[in-house]
Amino acid sequence: MGVPVTSTDDVTESKILLAEYDRLKEEQRTRIGFRDNLLYFTLAAATAVVAITTQSGQYRLLLSVPAICLILGWTYLVNDEKISAIGCYVRDQLGPRLGELTSARGAVFDWEIYHRNVAGRTVRKRLQTAVDLFTYLVLPMVCTSTFWCSPAVQPLLVLASLGQTLALAVLGWQFLRRTEQ
Repeated sequence: MGVPVTSTDDVTESKILLAEYDRLKEEQRTRIGFRDNLLYFTLAAATAVVAITTQSGQYRLLLSVPAICLILGWTYLVNDEKISAIGCYVRDQLGPRLGELTSARGAVFDWEIYHRNVAGRTVRKRLQTAVDLFTYLVLPMVCTSTFWCSPAVQPLLVLASLGQTLALAVLGWQFLRRTEQ
């Protein structure tokens, strides 16, 4: 794919910047789909663990939910950060450079700026953070608390669960930190 080049005269900075924009938006779309599917996969995996635990009575299995949520939650955050970084780069670097080259009046790639100022964005962002915190922090802590109250409690497993709880607190802090940006 990309811009076909037949001679060096066809290569211009604006064509290169547009090709870069196309690639970045393609990466952003892919990351958005992957990030959103992580949420569904996390809920499905946690539900499966809870169902297996309920059927088997093996409460120590509940400690796999925090591990699942830590790994997938961190992956979710990393992808979310890259998605935002692409938008910021397009808004602050790529758009203005292309605007200068083309002498465009107004902003180039207006959508990158416009959608950030739509009414209700702050509320939607906070609601999404609440969903993320429920999925990646509250859900695994409910599983951990259930384990702590179960007859399966053993010192080494309690120690492991305390380590997971600390890691979950760090993950939760990262989610909250991202909301402020």
